[in-house]
Amino acid sequence: MHPSRTPRAVTGGLADSLLRVAGRQQRTELRVDLPGDQDWQLCADLLADPAGFDRWRKLLAGWLREQFGDAPERTTAGYVMSWYLHVPAYAGALLLHHERRVPALRPAELAFRLSSDRPHPDGIAVLGDRFYCLPSDPGSALPTATVVPDERALAAILRARYLAHAGRFVRAFAPRSPLGRRMLWAAATDALDNSLWWAGKQGGTAEAEGAGVADAALVLSTRHAPLTAASTLRLVEGRDGHREWTRRRESCCFSYVLPGETECETCPRICPKG
Repeated sequence: MHPSRTPRAVTGGLADSLLRVAGRQQRTELRVDLPGDQDWQLCADLLADPAGFDRWRKLLAGWLREQFGDAPERTTAGYVMSWYLHVPAYAGALLLHHERRVPALRPAELAFRLSSDRPHPDGIAVLGDRFYCLPSDPGSALPTATVVPDERALAAILRARYLAHAGRFVRAFAPRSPLGRRMLWAAATDALDNSLWWAGKQGGTAEAEGAGVADAALVLSTRHAPLTAASTLRLVEGRDGHREWTRRRESCCFSYVLPGETECETCPRICPKG
């Protein structure tokens, strides 16, 4: 059974946080409920019926053939792998960055919608009520809140909740994919590191981006197995001579095997470690 399709009314609860965060970013529609149409996919349903990943990859293959003339199996697997993991990673990163709250990120409490043009998630619904927060949080006394002592503990909660969801994905997707489990966990590492960075970068200032980088360093201060690395964010000199943040990917999207395409600048195939 799906969680409630109507917005929660607990003042100061997680739904209030989501509504505030939704107004501070433009990448993805954020919802606190599921609409009545059939465009939304509950993560728990997809993980329980992994054949849905085959249907997703078939839809993507049609789009890739229209755009590039080919749809290699590794590419469809790589795109779907990264796109799915973006859903729990981005939901968790946004709420940590803007609200210093962490949702449960259970598959039964997350849903997404695929875009009508390119089949990637362009909407995320966070359906659960429970969240983790700091003692200073104004909602810490709510029955849906679990208080942790400090930001390091909150970062550990985000990492643990995300790992639990990502582990479910790896178990469901690995048998239907040409990609190995290390590649899947590398993609899980990328999704979390990227999402923490993007949550700050979308603020549009160097200070906001730096805060996102700091969040990534807090959550991924070292390698936490089965993730494959600590945060790989680093400062480099850009083409205009200014220093800018970048990161080395741990996983490959396999875009380079598409006709006329080459490796991304941050692809682990060509980007040295360190």
